[in-house]
Amino acid sequence: MLKVWGRNNSINVQKVMWTVAELDLAYERVDVGGPFGGLDTAEYGRLNPNRLIPVLEDGSAVIWESQAIVRYLASRYGSGNLWPEDPAERAIADQWMDWKVTRIIPDLGIVFLGLIRTPEAERDMAAIEQAAERLAISFAILDKALEDKPFVTGEVFNMGDIPVGAACYRYHSLDIARPDLPHLSRWYGQLQERATFREHVMIPLS
Repeated sequence: MLKVWGRNNSINVQKVMWTVAELDLAYERVDVGGPFGGLDTAEYGRLNPNRLIPVLEDGSAVIWESQAIVRYLASRYGSGNLWPEDPAERAIADQWMDWKVTRIIPDLGIVFLGLIRTPEAERDMAAIEQAAERLAISFAILDKALEDKPFVTGEVFNMGDIPVGAACYRYHSLDIARPDLPHLSRWYGQLQERATFREHVMIPLS
């Protein structure tokens, strides 16, 4: 049985749990991080010397970094499904997964932390609004890419949709101005139809 360490309101834990659910794997999840603490224990330090979440234990395999965990699970348990067998398609999935980290997360972090975890009187609204404007430009890139296909790599949902999809939920849940992006909206609507997405990603922001 898989063991996932991390609280369920962490976006990095959410994409791992969404992957686990898509693959219908048995698991145990342990609440650590945030209000649960536990990251400073010797036990956790042996699992992840960075003392961050999530960590996956799968038998003797101990893996940290959420993108690596998603790729590991997809390759080991979802070949031909979440893990594209075609190298070109797999590279495109990797491309969007890494794009989410480099292009979306820096600005999404500013908006999320500013609006959700910062008292109203202490918020830097100028920085939040500027980050929201950059997010609109970034998500327009994904919108254009989705113009002629239902999912990020083509006709089939796979690992490439998971990290970006988790970020898209946060983007749509924040009280910010968003442009009309019809292809992104259609794709996001398809994700919301998945029970796995609703269970593990569509939870209140905190």
